[in-house]
Amino acid sequence: MWLGSGAHARWLETESRALLDFARAARVPHGFGYLDDAGTVDPEASAELWITCRMTHSYALGALLGIPGCAPLADHGVRTLTDHFRDADHGGWYSAVRADGPTNDAKEAYAHAFVVLAGASATAAERPGARELLAEALQVSEERFWREDEGAVLESWDRAFTTAEEYRGVNANMHTVEAYLAAADVTGDDLWLERALRITRRVLDGYAREYQWRIPEHFTADWQPLPDYNDEDRAHQFRPFGATVGHWLEWARLVLHLRESLLSRGMGAENWMLESARELFERSVSDGWHADGADGFVYTVDFTGEPVVLERMHWVVCEALGAAAALQTVTGESRYGQWYERWWDYAADHLIAEPGVWHHELDATNTPSRTTWAGRPDIYHALQATLIGRLPMAPAFAPALARRLLDNRHPIPPIR
Repeated sequence: MWLGSGAHARWLETESRALLDFARAARVPHGFGYLDDAGTVDPEASAELWITCRMTHSYALGALLGIPGCAPLADHGVRTLTDHFRDADHGGWYSAVRADGPTNDAKEAYAHAFVVLAGASATAAERPGARELLAEALQVSEERFWREDEGAVLESWDRAFTTAEEYRGVNANMHTVEAYLAAADVTGDDLWLERALRITRRVLDGYAREYQWRIPEHFTADWQPLPDYNDEDRAHQFRPFGATVGHWLEWARLVLHLRESLLSRGMGAENWMLESARELFERSVSDGWHADGADGFVYTVDFTGEPVVLERMHWVVCEALGAAAALQTVTGESRYGQWYERWWDYAADHLIAEPGVWHHELDATNTPSRTTWAGRPDIYHALQATLIGRLPMAPAFAPALARRLLDNRHPIPPIR
């Protein structure tokens, strides 16, 4: 088995370093830009909040891995989030900026979740300004996005936080779970863990179970499902029509991180948690893998399991690797490790053009495509895929690296 193998860990380490090296070119004065196929970025173009946050998180991980040159890039991310993206007048962070100011001043829960994650990871890496960034990001999440009566976050606001979007999205809530798990580990405040649990319980033990583990993504403001949402734009980057296979895999991993976090704090896990991870994994394989006769995961399916968008996204394979590694770690069942190996073989054959350089999208014949994702905008999913098999299920990535748990299951006291 590759998981737990020193030789495989060395290969993963090489790929981690190559990813971080490739993405260095994304740095622009006002954040991190969108890399094209050649690995270059237009320095005058807008920088997206979600990309800048995910790059900041990635380079904080690189700093914790001891890779020279990563800490200055993490620091750059923290500075630009504070100086360029932060709205000093109304609070929160702009969705996109250029050096001369915002180009999209909406306040989005999806991107704000990544501000929390970037702040948490940079805090774990002891980067200057990170703790203050995290504290402010959590305050904004608390006051502007969290809805106590719903046990979830709303989707977005206008710049001044006066008008909220009449929509609820599972994607933003999923990444809020990820961010809250990291925040709980870094701050020691179980409130964020409890809120991650409430979101996850609602989505998995509620909607996922009700829909035979094909998670509905789109809802009205009072959480009524919208199964026909974006029927006219089926391959949307963030809100595609139907059910998104990669998110089932991502949820399968996240619920196991959550479960282990609860157990490590003596808070107790709930029976549906491991069940959900197993069921989501099985549904992903049965509906998504090889669904049209070729290897690879289709992007989306309808609620009967029929493929809708056949393109293969790199991030879906990354989350499949994460889910398989997590289930292997938690259950000890070798079949998950076998899937893990098969999917790394697939990635090597079809996605990794050269070390650290991944195709972000393939078509139904596994040929590089640009239908939904042009270029190579970030390394977040791929980098985490190289780390999850080397770390315990809790704490989160950056706190685990800070506690020297890489390839070591014996924890030392956490950094506070």
